[in-house]
Amino acid sequence: MSIASPLPSLSPAHEALLSQVPIREHSVIDIEVVRYEHEGLALEGYLARDVQADERRPAVLILHDWGGVGDTVRMRAQMLARLGYVAFAADLYGAGVRPTGDAAPVEAQKYYRDLPLLRSRVAAGFTHLLQHPAVDPARLAVIGYCFGGMAALEFARTGAPARGVVSFHGGLITHDPSDAGAIAASLLVLTGAADPSVPDEAVVSFENELRAAPHLDWQVTTYSGAPHAFTIPGIDRYRPLADARSWRALVCFLDEVFA
Repeated sequence: MSIASPLPSLSPAHEALLSQVPIREHSVIDIEVVRYEHEGLALEGYLARDVQADERRPAVLILHDWGGVGDTVRMRAQMLARLGYVAFAADLYGAGVRPTGDAAPVEAQKYYRDLPLLRSRVAAGFTHLLQHPAVDPARLAVIGYCFGGMAALEFARTGAPARGVVSFHGGLITHDPSDAGAIAASLLVLTGAADPSVPDEAVVSFENELRAAPHLDWQVTTYSGAPHAFTIPGIDRYRPLADARSWRALVCFLDEVFA
């Protein structure tokens, strides 16, 4: 068992969580920085996969929080690669745009105010992953964290041919008029019961919009005591139990939609 090209390094908290997913025997996990474009804007994502796989594999597009491509999505990409998926952490901001502190919500607001741009930026990452020679183009899913969870759900509303879409503590935006009827993917929404960014009334409004599209396959799971960003290791809002449960929910969901 080995890992090729181990860069960039992860924080100790992220490394500790990554270590909980063992590398399978005979696997070689390769990780690389991937440069691509959207409408002339340079983007820089992160790809992880088992280069020993001898057939096209199901793939997962991962969408970052409002800090841009960082340790959390890099870690999740490696975790998913260890499970046999091709995992690509897309860049929604642009190469080198990795805001911190007060600059992060300011950057995110540009996309909250322009959801069509956000949807097309996600589509650029989805298309890049779809075209990778190691990927089975009929088996793709999209997951996202915080800002990225909202982005994943917005992308689902485009009717994108993803098998499944998963939001981890992402914002829940309802639309009037609703475009939920365009969603083709199965949805899994994982939210915290102590998240002021996603209060109970937002969850109910979102569920009611989905109920109005009876063809949809969807599930909302709420974790007690979990605040916003409960899956992000190394911060005070991290909740190990809710994170572990949501990870298992993701793994089961992927098994189901890719079957």
